[in-house]
Amino acid sequence: QVPFVESGGGLVQPGGSLRLSCAVSGITFKYYAMGWYRQAPGKQRELVAGISAGRSTNYADSVKGRFTISRDNANNTVYLQMNSLKSEDTALYYCNTGRDLGSASRYWGQGTQVIVSS
Repeated sequence: QVPFVESGGGLVQPGGSLRLSCAVSGITFKYYAMGWYRQAPGKQRELVAGISAGRSTNYADSVKGRFTISRDNANNTVYLQMNSLKSEDTALYYCNTGRDLGSASRYWGQGTQVIVSS
């Protein structure tokens, strides 16, 4: 069973906002660093944002100041608030453990599609 279920994607105009959610199961969530990753067509998967167990955060340069990652340990959920969306943010978004691709588990969910277009 894949332990990550992403939701909240959709079609949004440039400049708009979306909030992604990821429900996590099968691990002791509060002890794990978590990350949001994305993969655009024809591109490699990349880290968007990470949050440690102690809530330290890191972001890709391309999203700094626009995206915010957060976590709810009581509900085993990690969020990604995305503001000021741009067309280049269009991608399939995934959550996984870790704050970089090398630390992610081998289990990937189906992701949630984000399309930024007018």
